[in-house]
Amino acid sequence: MKKQTPTILITAYAVNPYKGSEDGMGWNFILQAAGRQQVIAITRRNNGPHIRRYMQEHPLQQHLFERIRFVYFDWPQWTLFWKKGPLLSLIYYYWWQLTLACWLLIKRPQFDIAHNLNFHNDWTPSFLWLLGKPFVWGPVGHHPAIPKDFLLPVFGRKAWLQDRLLWVIKCWFWYVDPFVYITKWRARHIFCMNEAAAQKLRLPAHKYSIMPSVATDEISFTKAPVRKGFKVLSIGRFVPLKGFDLTIKAFARFYKALPANLQADTKLVLVGAGPLKGTMEQWISQLGVTDAVEMIAWMPKEQLPLIYAESSVFLFPSHEGAGMVVAEAMSYGLPVLCLDNSGPGAFLHPRSALAVPYQQYDDTIAGLADGLTKLLTDLPAYETEADLAQQRFHSWFLWDVRGRQLHQVYRKITGGSQRLSIRPTQPVHVA
Repeated sequence: MKKQTPTILITAYAVNPYKGSEDGMGWNFILQAAGRQQVIAITRRNNGPHIRRYMQEHPLQQHLFERIRFVYFDWPQWTLFWKKGPLLSLIYYYWWQLTLACWLLIKRPQFDIAHNLNFHNDWTPSFLWLLGKPFVWGPVGHHPAIPKDFLLPVFGRKAWLQDRLLWVIKCWFWYVDPFVYITKWRARHIFCMNEAAAQKLRLPAHKYSIMPSVATDEISFTKAPVRKGFKVLSIGRFVPLKGFDLTIKAFARFYKALPANLQADTKLVLVGAGPLKGTMEQWISQLGVTDAVEMIAWMPKEQLPLIYAESSVFLFPSHEGAGMVVAEAMSYGLPVLCLDNSGPGAFLHPRSALAVPYQQYDDTIAGLADGLTKLLTDLPAYETEADLAQQRFHSWFLWDVRGRQLHQVYRKITGGSQRLSIRPTQPVHVA
């Protein structure tokens, strides 16, 4: 007798098919889960209009939509007047999860596995274990504190205190909040975005597997054998976490060392928005590279492919533990130059030489500048890194790979014998 397809109850606070980052990840993970399982997806009410609109506009995916039942849960609108800013939003998220679990205890939906999908951090607990069914957590990520020398002298005392306050809050959850301990103890399996999350949570090897939350779809793109000029691209929010100070200063150091004929065809393109925009413009002016830098405000997702396709390298010295744009850049065959950390640095191919270690601030800038110089002047090195980027994308950052990982864990929990065999250096495709 054929075993019935399991039903997965997925809670995802952020789901929006028209956005990137956390919202887009939530949407795509739900679609991947629905590829082989029935899904009950629970999210906030404000995500409903975007979900329904997308489903109407994409009838060819109807076979997936039929396997998903969206359920919306939120507090009454009149209670949300205080939910402003990152800290208060995280407090709301904490209580949203707790009250959601209590609400589900009353509703008693029929499912086989509960999966708390996002937000992606290793310090906010889930309460789905209250439902008494097998429970999966993650992917959860770990964002280390930004090194003091990369924050205080550059962005000032306020930014440094904000970062350290957030770190104190995280430590409180890790070491004091009993629900974090209960969450990791009761979880049948934990997806970790990086090894740093597993180490911080002190997880035994059998309890977790590595699954970056970032991924993207296959694209129809043929890399041009010769790109016009040398265009350095960086995309993200203009905030200290993203390391745009390193981006601008490393580019300026690299650019000023070039002969005039190469300077004419070399450019830095910054795509994004945020509170640091004015400061970044000052740096660009002070460093004397105004004519070589272009700043572009946020643009619709469908317009980004042309930006990627026209670029030569993706410079992303972010301090974060993730980075959706890294996967997108790799899908276009762009070498990614970044810091050697648990975020973008861990995403690179193991044979890549483009992860620059943290050193003294100025030495780190010099290391990033040297990386740009090598990519511009050493064509075989550039071609090797571009090839490694595409290899890494196809083996580790396709959404199909995430679907395969989800299915293997769900199958193992529901009694299947298939072992967890996904490896980031092997191409994997889901039929």
